Parts: sequence; C-alpha cells; structure tokens
Amino acid sequence: MTEQDIWQLSATELTRLTRRGNLSAEAAVEAALGRMAAVNPDLNAVVEDLSTQARSRARALDKARESGVEPGPLHGVPVTIKINVDQAGHATSNGVVALKDLIAPADAPVVENLQKAGAVVIGRTNTPEFSFRADTDNPLHGRTHNPWGRHISAGGSSGGAGAAVMAGIGALAHGNDIGGSLRFPAAANGAVTVKPGLGRVPAWNPSQRAERGLLAQLMSVQGLITRTAEDLHLAMPSLIAPDPRDPFHVPMPWRGTDTQQPLKVAFTRNTHGYDLHPEVEAALLTARDALRDAGYIVEEVEPPNVFDAGRSGYRALMGEIHALMKADVDAAGSQTVRDIFAVYFQEFPPFTGDELLKVMAQRTDFARQWSLFMQEYPLVLSPFLPQPFFRPDRDTEGATGVQEVLGCAVYSYAMNFLGLPAASVPARLAELPGGPQPINVQIAAQRWREDLAVDACKVIEDRVGRMCLPLWKRMQRAQ
Repeated sequence: MTEQDIWQLSATELTRLTRRGNLSAEAAVEAALGRMAAVNPDLNAVVEDLSTQARSRARALDKARESGVEPGPLHGVPVTIKINVDQAGHATSNGVVALKDLIAPADAPVVENLQKAGAVVIGRTNTPEFSFRADTDNPLHGRTHNPWGRHISAGGSSGGAGAAVMAGIGALAHGNDIGGSLRFPAAANGAVTVKPGLGRVPAWNPSQRAERGLLAQLMSVQGLITRTAEDLHLAMPSLIAPDPRDPFHVPMPWRGTDTQQPLKVAFTRNTHGYDLHPEVEAALLTARDALRDAGYIVEEVEPPNVFDAGRSGYRALMGEIHALMKADVDAAGSQTVRDIFAVYFQEFPPFTGDELLKVMAQRTDFARQWSLFMQEYPLVLSPFLPQPFFRPDRDTEGATGVQEVLGCAVYSYAMNFLGLPAASVPARLAELPGGPQPINVQIAAQRWREDLAVDACKVIEDRVGRMCLPLWKRMQRAQ
C-alpha cells in the first residue's frame, strides 16, 4: 500500500487496518504528514506543524499495541486541532497577534479525548481573528485557501480544519461552532460535519482567564469535520466522553434509543426573503429524493419560525459580545476585523439591558416550539445557505457582504440558539462560472439525536458520493 493509498483512507478505513496490526500507526501518520508537506504550502490550512511529536506518538502507539495494549477506537488516526483550543505546550492564539504567546498549560477535553482514543495530532489549523468570521484570514498566520480554488472562501471559523481534511491532511479535523463555524467550512469545502447539541461535548480551555458569557456557553460547541459521514459515527463517541471540567456536560451515549420507523423528515425550501439559487434547490431535491428512496417519510412542511429564532439569538449574542468582547477586539484586533464587527453590530443590532434578558427568556419558547414539532418530525432538511458559497473577503464588503455571508444564514445560527444538533453534508457539485464548488444542505435533529442526523447524511452521501474524490482529481490536475 502506497502513501497515497493511505492518506486517502477515511478514519473508519484506517482503523480497520491499524487496530488489527495490518497497518502501523506510524505509516498512517507518515502518509498524512507527506500529504501535508505536499499541499499545505499552497493552502495554509495547518499553521503549526507537529510532525516531530506526531511521529514519536505514532511509534509509541505501535509499541504499546505490540506489547498487548488494547488499541483505542481511533488508533493511529491523524487529526488536526484548531488553534483556538488548548493543546498543552502550544499557543492558543485564536488568530490574534497579541495571543501568539498564550501557551496552554494543559489539553482541553476534546484534545484529551481524541488522544485517549488513540488519535495522533499532526498539526494545528487556522482560524480568523477571535474565531468570529465565516472566512479564515488573520494577521498572525494569513489566509487559508479553499482546495477547490481561490474563487471560494475556505469558510470559517474552522476554515483551516475544513480545508485540511478535504485536501487529505488527516482523516479528522477538530473545529467548533457558535453560529456555524463547523458547518460553514464543511459547506465551503464539501465536507461532512454535525454541530452537536448543547452539552454533548465537554468544553473548557485551561488557559482561559475568565469564564465565557452565558450565551457563548449556550451556543458554542466542539465537533469534528470529516470527509465521510461514517467517520462521525466512528469518532464522535470518543469526543463526547465525559470530563468533570465541564460541569454542564451531559453523559449520554452516542446512539439514542430506538425511534419509531420510518422516520419523518420535514423538508423546507423557505429562505425567508433571500433568493434561492437553482443549484441550492437542486441539492435540496437530491437530498430529499435520497432520503425518500431510503425509506424516510419526507414531507414538505414548514418548521417553526427559524428566522425569528435565528435573528433573535444572533442579536442576543451580539449584545453579549458587545459587552464582554468588544474592548478586546478594539484593543487587539486588526482594522479589518474591527470594521467587520462594526457592521455586525449594525446589521444585528445588539440586544442590551432588559431587552437582552427578555430574549434570553424567550429562547425557551423558541426551543419548546421546535421540541413539539420534532415529536412528529425528528429531522428537518433545509438549505444551509440560500446561495452557493461566497468568495473570500465577502464579509469585508460592508452591509451587503455581511448579509450574503451571515444575514441569510438563519438556519445556521438558529440551531445554536436552540441548542439543537445540525449536520451539514454535500448534496451536489455545482459547475459555476467561477469554477466547481460543492453545495451542502443542513439536517437538524431532535435534541440528543446527532446520530439520526449523521444517518441521514450517510444516505445522502451514498447517493451523491464523497466530495473528496472529484476534489483530489482536480487538485492533481492543477499540480
């Protein structure tokens, strides 16, 4: 088996070999490192190369297995970690120059859980400043490019993670999501992800100097970006392992209890006043038909008002950000990010004072409406964005740019405000004037039922195919 054969394997395919001893962890890691050396200089997805320690860890894993130690479920799987999460001995810079020397004293729970499962961290991936853009660029590490081409943003804030995993740099990529930061890069690069629901994955950074605001605690989650849905089923049970440092983590198994079959899926094309692009509609119809053919009952029916929930939630988050984070952005951010935040505050007027308290209370009403609706429809298939993914720096182009990037993304941040799981999966490869680009759809699920959303992603993926395959052909032609 050649290095190229190995780096192209999914995490599921890799572990079938590594756990049995048919492939060493060292060989798996070496192949990923070779791919990183080949493509990362052009992409700038991985901004801290951890090759030396990755090789050492892979050798140690191989020796342990040979001595009779039971290999973990992710034995030898190369992974990347986003630079806004603590990894002992490395800077948690969050893309901010002023934080370039903020060295983590210990691993965050997600890093610890992945390593306990046998994964090997090969590098740390890029994020925009303060991890608060849907595009990935910062003065510390520069821009991350989309492997499909420079006509598409790599997404954000986990843009380095999405670009890396789709380009073949590791089989799993860690990321996080407060308003779409797992799903934006998945959509931009044609990857698969599930934003876990509230409390599913333990979260904490040992380097943090103060606790996050309440809305950040309620809306932000840790997760993974992958090339295939089955890798989420493989890896997420390790990621959700309990950690007492997160007192609000909910220790539930990955697979839920049996659900009445066949599952009903609510299908909506409503883009709430934004134009629905024909390629996005075509992707939605492909996803709908794939689910129907697999035995799901798919009904075109309108879920509870996602626009009001999403806009209310994002305006509330802006209120908290304005109160707790604006001073840091003003003091340590670039002019670019300060200008973007100014437009955020203009387009999502922050709730403050009594208004903020009222909308935080109203969150329960929004969530109750969805909970009742999802008793009948455990899954909701919707657009993620109404248009194909935007070009780099679109969010720097004033109000119209921010509207195209975030204003229309109500299906994204509404799920964070509601605390519901939401998956993103490619359902079409569009041939557009600027070049080819994947089109992802979103599948929201009942609380605690990420597994159902990933099952649906697998059905759609089986119909459409893994988007990494045409991407790698395109990358090879470009070399």
